Amino acid sequence: MKKLILFGAPGAGKGTFAIRIKKLYPYIVHISTGDIFRYNIKEGTTLGLKAKEYMDKGELVPDSVVIDMVKDRLNKEDVRKDGVILDGFPRTLPQAEALSKVIKIDKVIVLEVETDILIKRILGRYACKDCGFTYNQFFEATQPKKKGICDNCGADLKFEQRSDDNEETVKNRLKAYEDNAKPIIDYYKEKGLIVHVDSTKTLEYSREEIANLLK
Repeated sequence: MKKLILFGAPGAGKGTFAIRIKKLYPYIVHISTGDIFRYNIKEGTTLGLKAKEYMDKGELVPDSVVIDMVKDRLNKEDVRKDGVILDGFPRTLPQAEALSKVIKIDKVIVLEVETDILIKRILGRYACKDCGFTYNQFFEATQPKKKGICDNCGADLKFEQRSDDNEETVKNRLKAYEDNAKPIIDYYKEKGLIVHVDSTKTLEYSREEIANLLK
C-alpha cells in the first residue's frame, strides 16, 4: 500500500504521472485538491460552504479549511485499504506539517520541468467535457489520436482554454509555487522522502522504471 505525494509546479504533469502510476497500482486512490473542492462545494458540505465563501470573494481558502477537507478524504476506507496519490497537496508548509499527523507518506515525487515548457503546457491544455480526460494542443504526444474525438470516451472534443489560463496569471501562479515550494521540499528532504523526476520523460517510463522509482 503506497502513500505518495506528487509535487510540482502547475503544468508539471502531476495528473498525467498519476495515471501512469495507477496503471501499475490500479486500486491506489488518486486525490487532487481540485476534486476535493469540487465535491464538497457540489454536495454543500459544511467545509464546502466555508471554502465557497472565500472563493466567491476572490480570496485564498485558508489552510485550516483545506487541511480539514483533505483529512476527511484521507480517513475514508478506500484510502486506508488501497493507499493514495496526493496531487496538489500540500501547497504550504503548514499543510505539510498537518498532513504528517494524519498519514505517513512513503515518497514525495518532485516533478521538474523548465518554465517555458510549463507555460506551454498550461496555455495549451484542454479537457473533454464528458470525462475530463486532458490534452494539449502544443505537444503531439498529448493530442487525441483522432482530431476532435476524445480517446477516452469518444465524445466530441475541441480546444477551449480555461478563463484563468493566460500568460500573466500563469507566471503569477508559478511565482506563488516557487515561493512555497522550497520550504516544503526541504521539509520532506529532511525526512529522506524526496525523489526528483524529469517531468518531460514520464510518458517514456516503463512499468519497471516506475516501480523502481516508488520502492
